[in-house]
Amino acid sequence: MVDRRSGVPAFRQIAADLRQKISAGSFAPGDQLPSERELTETYQASRPTVRDAIKVLRAEGLVTAEHGRGVFVRPPAKIQRLARNRLSRAARAQNRGAFLGDAHAGGFTASTSVKVRFEEADERVADLLGIEVGTEVTVRDRVMRADGLVVMLAVSRLPRDLTRGTAIEEVNTGPGGAYARLEEAGHTIEDFAEIVGTRAPTPEEASLMQLPESVSLLKITRIAFGVNDTRLEINDMLLDGERFELVYTWPAD
Repeated sequence: MVDRRSGVPAFRQIAADLRQKISAGSFAPGDQLPSERELTETYQASRPTVRDAIKVLRAEGLVTAEHGRGVFVRPPAKIQRLARNRLSRAARAQNRGAFLGDAHAGGFTASTSVKVRFEEADERVADLLGIEVGTEVTVRDRVMRADGLVVMLAVSRLPRDLTRGTAIEEVNTGPGGAYARLEEAGHTIEDFAEIVGTRAPTPEEASLMQLPESVSLLKITRIAFGVNDTRLEINDMLLDGERFELVYTWPAD
Protein backbone atom coordinates (compact mmCIF):
# COMPACT_ATOMS: atom_id res chain seq x y z
CA MET A 1 0.00 0.00 0.00
CA VAL A 2 0.97 3.61 -0.51
CA ASP A 3 2.50 5.41 2.48
CA ARG A 4 0.53 8.65 2.67
CA ARG A 5 2.91 10.16 5.24
CA SER A 6 6.19 9.68 3.35
CA GLY A 7 6.03 12.90 1.35
CA VAL A 8 6.73 10.94 -1.86
CA PRO A 9 3.91 11.24 -4.42
CA ALA A 10 1.77 8.12 -4.53
CA PHE A 11 2.37 7.48 -8.23
CA ARG A 12 6.14 7.52 -7.66
CA GLN A 13 5.83 5.03 -4.82
CA ILE A 14 3.81 2.70 -7.05
CA ALA A 15 6.29 3.12 -9.90
CA ALA A 16 9.20 2.37 -7.54
CA ASP A 17 7.53 -0.79 -6.24
CA LEU A 18 6.73 -2.07 -9.73
CA ARG A 19 10.26 -1.18 -10.89
CA GLN A 20 11.72 -3.20 -8.02
CA LYS A 21 9.50 -6.19 -8.88
CA ILE A 22 10.58 -6.03 -12.53
CA SER A 23 14.24 -5.83 -11.47
CA ALA A 24 13.82 -8.77 -9.09
CA GLY A 25 12.16 -10.89 -11.78
CA SER A 26 8.72 -11.02 -10.20
CA PHE A 27 7.57 -9.65 -13.56
CA ALA A 28 9.77 -11.15 -16.27
CA PRO A 29 10.34 -9.73 -19.77
CA GLY A 30 7.16 -10.19 -21.76
CA ASP A 31 4.97 -10.62 -18.68
CA GLN A 32 1.76 -8.62 -18.43
CA LEU A 33 1.40 -6.34 -15.42
CA PRO A 34 -1.78 -6.56 -13.34
CA SER A 35 -4.73 -4.60 -14.71
CA GLU A 36 -5.52 -1.05 -13.59
CA ARG A 37 -8.31 -2.39 -11.40
CA GLU A 38 -5.97 -4.89 -9.74
CA LEU A 39 -3.31 -2.24 -9.18
CA THR A 40 -5.78 0.21 -7.67
CA GLU A 41 -6.85 -2.51 -5.23
CA THR A 42 -3.27 -3.57 -4.45
CA TYR A 43 -2.03 -0.04 -3.74
CA GLN A 44 -5.32 1.43 -2.54
CA ALA A 45 -4.88 4.24 -5.06
CA SER A 46 -7.01 5.90 -7.70
CA ARG A 47 -6.89 4.95 -11.37
CA PRO A 48 -5.32 8.28 -12.39
CA THR A 49 -2.55 7.67 -9.84
CA VAL A 50 -1.93 4.17 -11.20
CA ARG A 51 -1.87 5.54 -14.77
CA ASP A 52 0.71 8.14 -13.78
CA ALA A 53 2.88 5.38 -12.30
CA ILE A 54 2.67 3.39 -15.54
CA LYS A 55 3.60 6.53 -17.51
CA VAL A 56 6.79 6.78 -15.46
CA LEU A 57 7.72 3.17 -16.27
CA ARG A 58 6.91 3.68 -19.95
CA ALA A 59 9.11 6.78 -20.10
CA GLU A 60 11.94 4.74 -18.57
CA GLY A 61 11.48 2.06 -21.23
CA LEU A 62 10.62 -0.65 -18.70
CA VAL A 63 7.11 -1.38 -19.98
CA THR A 64 5.01 -0.95 -23.10
CA ALA A 65 1.26 -0.47 -23.37
CA GLU A 66 -0.58 -2.38 -26.10
CA HIS A 67 -4.01 -1.02 -26.94
CA GLY A 68 -6.74 -3.44 -25.93
CA ARG A 69 -4.29 -5.89 -24.35
CA GLY A 70 -2.58 -4.25 -21.38
CA VAL A 71 0.88 -3.28 -20.11
CA PHE A 72 3.86 -5.59 -20.64
CA VAL A 73 7.43 -5.73 -19.34
CA ARG A 74 9.76 -4.71 -22.16
CA PRO A 75 12.59 -7.11 -23.01
CA PRO A 76 15.98 -5.54 -22.16
CA ALA A 77 18.06 -7.18 -24.89
CA LYS A 78 20.65 -5.20 -26.84
CA ILE A 79 21.29 -5.96 -30.49
CA GLN A 80 24.77 -5.50 -31.88
CA ARG A 81 24.71 -4.57 -35.54
CA LEU A 82 28.06 -5.90 -36.67
CA ALA A 83 29.25 -4.00 -39.73
CA ARG A 84 32.21 -6.22 -40.58
CA ASN A 85 31.29 -9.07 -42.97
CA ARG A 86 27.53 -8.69 -42.36
CA LEU A 87 26.99 -8.11 -46.09
CA SER A 88 29.71 -10.43 -47.37
CA ARG A 89 29.10 -13.14 -49.97
CA ALA A 90 30.22 -15.73 -47.42
CA ALA A 91 27.56 -14.56 -44.95
CA ARG A 92 24.90 -14.60 -47.68
CA ALA A 93 25.93 -18.11 -48.71
CA GLN A 94 25.24 -19.26 -45.14
CA ASN A 95 21.96 -17.28 -45.11
CA ARG A 96 23.42 -15.17 -42.28
CA GLY A 97 23.68 -11.83 -44.00
CA ALA A 98 22.51 -8.53 -42.49
CA PHE A 99 19.71 -8.91 -39.90
CA LEU A 100 19.91 -12.72 -39.93
CA GLY A 101 23.61 -12.43 -39.11
CA ASP A 102 22.83 -10.10 -36.21
CA ALA A 103 20.30 -12.67 -34.97
CA HIS A 104 22.80 -15.53 -35.18
CA ALA A 105 25.45 -13.52 -33.31
CA GLY A 106 23.00 -12.19 -30.73
CA GLY A 107 21.06 -15.37 -30.11
CA PHE A 108 17.62 -13.98 -30.90
CA THR A 109 14.95 -15.20 -33.31
CA ALA A 110 14.57 -12.95 -36.34
CA SER A 111 11.36 -12.60 -38.31
CA THR A 112 10.38 -10.21 -41.08
CA SER A 113 7.14 -9.07 -42.68
CA VAL A 114 7.56 -7.94 -46.29
CA LYS A 115 5.44 -5.93 -48.71
CA VAL A 116 6.50 -5.40 -52.32
CA ARG A 117 5.27 -2.54 -54.48
CA PHE A 118 6.33 -0.43 -57.44
CA GLU A 119 6.51 3.34 -57.68
CA GLU A 120 8.09 6.18 -59.63
CA ALA A 121 11.37 7.53 -58.27
CA ASP A 122 11.10 10.94 -56.63
CA GLU A 123 13.94 13.46 -56.72
CA ARG A 124 15.77 12.04 -53.69
CA VAL A 125 15.56 8.41 -54.82
CA ALA A 126 16.54 9.33 -58.38
CA ASP A 127 19.58 11.24 -57.13
CA LEU A 128 20.75 8.40 -54.86
CA LEU A 129 20.23 5.73 -57.52
CA GLY A 130 21.58 7.82 -60.39
CA ILE A 131 18.40 7.50 -62.46
CA GLU A 132 15.85 9.88 -63.93
CA VAL A 133 12.98 11.20 -61.82
CA GLY A 134 9.89 9.12 -62.62
CA THR A 135 11.84 5.92 -63.39
CA GLU A 136 10.01 2.85 -62.06
CA VAL A 137 11.58 1.34 -58.95
CA THR A 138 10.87 -1.81 -56.99
CA VAL A 139 10.16 -1.17 -53.30
CA ARG A 140 10.65 -3.79 -50.59
CA ASP A 141 9.06 -2.54 -47.36
CA ARG A 142 10.02 -4.62 -44.32
CA VAL A 143 9.11 -4.78 -40.63
CA MET A 144 11.82 -6.67 -38.74
CA ARG A 145 11.37 -8.32 -35.36
CA ALA A 146 13.68 -9.74 -32.70
CA ASP A 147 11.94 -12.37 -30.58
CA GLY A 148 8.62 -10.93 -31.77
CA LEU A 149 9.42 -7.29 -30.93
CA VAL A 150 9.62 -4.78 -33.80
CA VAL A 151 13.15 -3.34 -33.74
CA MET A 152 13.74 -2.11 -37.28
CA LEU A 153 11.86 -0.76 -40.29
CA ALA A 154 13.60 -0.98 -43.67
CA VAL A 155 12.60 0.17 -47.14
CA SER A 156 14.75 -0.85 -50.10
CA ARG A 157 14.42 0.69 -53.56
CA LEU A 158 16.00 -0.74 -56.70
CA PRO A 159 15.63 0.25 -60.37
CA ARG A 160 13.01 -2.10 -61.75
CA ASP A 161 15.18 -2.76 -64.79
CA LEU A 162 17.38 -4.77 -62.39
CA THR A 163 14.61 -6.71 -60.63
CA ARG A 164 12.12 -7.58 -63.36
CA GLY A 165 11.81 -11.36 -63.67
CA THR A 166 13.74 -12.05 -60.44
CA ALA A 167 12.69 -13.17 -56.95
CA ILE A 168 13.48 -9.64 -55.73
CA GLU A 169 9.91 -8.82 -56.77
CA GLU A 170 8.60 -11.66 -54.58
CA VAL A 171 7.99 -11.51 -50.81
CA ASN A 172 10.49 -14.35 -50.29
CA THR A 173 13.70 -13.64 -52.19
CA GLY A 174 15.24 -16.99 -51.23
CA PRO A 175 18.58 -17.85 -49.56
CA GLY A 176 21.02 -14.96 -49.49
CA GLY A 177 18.31 -12.37 -50.07
CA ALA A 178 18.04 -9.66 -52.69
CA TYR A 179 21.80 -9.16 -53.01
CA ALA A 180 22.29 -12.81 -53.95
CA ARG A 181 19.55 -12.50 -56.57
CA LEU A 182 21.15 -9.34 -57.98
CA GLU A 183 24.49 -11.07 -58.44
CA GLU A 184 22.83 -14.14 -59.96
CA ALA A 185 21.31 -11.77 -62.52
CA GLY A 186 24.78 -10.47 -63.40
CA HIS A 187 24.87 -7.31 -61.25
CA THR A 188 28.05 -7.67 -59.20
CA ILE A 189 28.12 -5.71 -55.95
CA GLU A 190 31.43 -3.91 -55.48
CA ASP A 191 30.94 -1.64 -52.46
CA PHE A 192 28.49 -0.40 -49.84
CA ALA A 193 28.23 3.03 -48.24
CA GLU A 194 26.14 3.93 -45.19
CA ILE A 195 24.99 7.33 -43.98
CA VAL A 196 24.04 7.32 -40.27
CA GLY A 197 21.95 9.84 -38.36
CA THR A 198 19.14 10.07 -35.83
CA ARG A 199 15.61 11.44 -35.71
CA ALA A 200 12.53 11.35 -33.52
CA PRO A 201 9.97 8.68 -34.38
CA THR A 202 6.56 9.56 -35.74
CA PRO A 203 3.61 8.59 -33.51
CA GLU A 204 2.93 5.64 -35.82
CA GLU A 205 6.54 4.44 -35.65
CA ALA A 206 6.66 4.84 -31.87
CA SER A 207 3.47 2.78 -31.52
CA LEU A 208 4.62 0.04 -33.89
CA MET A 209 8.04 -0.25 -32.26
CA GLN A 210 6.69 0.28 -28.71
CA LEU A 211 9.26 2.98 -28.05
CA PRO A 212 9.61 4.84 -24.75
CA GLU A 213 9.05 8.57 -25.05
CA SER A 214 12.75 9.43 -24.73
CA VAL A 215 14.10 7.08 -27.43
CA SER A 216 15.22 8.32 -30.85
CA LEU A 217 15.56 6.27 -33.99
CA LEU A 218 18.86 5.50 -35.66
CA LYS A 219 18.48 6.40 -39.32
CA ILE A 220 20.74 4.57 -41.76
CA THR A 221 20.72 4.89 -45.54
CA ARG A 222 22.78 2.23 -47.30
CA ILE A 223 23.74 2.41 -50.96
CA ALA A 224 24.89 -0.70 -52.85
CA PHE A 225 27.32 0.07 -55.68
CA GLY A 226 27.97 -2.09 -58.71
CA VAL A 227 30.79 -1.94 -61.25
CA ASN A 228 31.70 1.48 -62.62
CA ASP A 229 30.01 3.16 -59.64
CA THR A 230 26.50 2.14 -60.74
CA ARG A 231 23.84 2.29 -58.01
CA LEU A 232 22.00 -0.98 -57.47
CA GLU A 233 19.93 -0.29 -54.34
CA ILE A 234 19.23 2.22 -51.60
CA ASN A 235 17.97 0.94 -48.26
CA ASP A 236 16.46 3.37 -45.73
CA MET A 237 16.50 1.82 -42.26
CA LEU A 238 15.05 2.99 -38.95
CA LEU A 239 16.43 1.21 -35.88
CA ASP A 240 15.31 1.29 -32.26
CA GLY A 241 17.95 3.60 -30.79
CA GLU A 242 17.69 2.02 -27.35
CA ARG A 243 18.23 -1.54 -28.53
CA PHE A 244 20.82 -1.27 -31.28
CA GLU A 245 24.56 -0.79 -30.94
CA LEU A 246 26.41 -0.08 -34.19
CA VAL A 247 29.76 -1.88 -34.22
CA TYR A 248 32.33 -0.88 -36.87
CA THR A 249 35.81 -2.30 -37.34
CA TRP A 250 38.41 -1.52 -40.02
CA PRO A 251 42.11 -2.13 -40.59
CA ALA A 252 44.67 0.50 -39.60
CA ASP A 253 45.96 1.11 -43.14
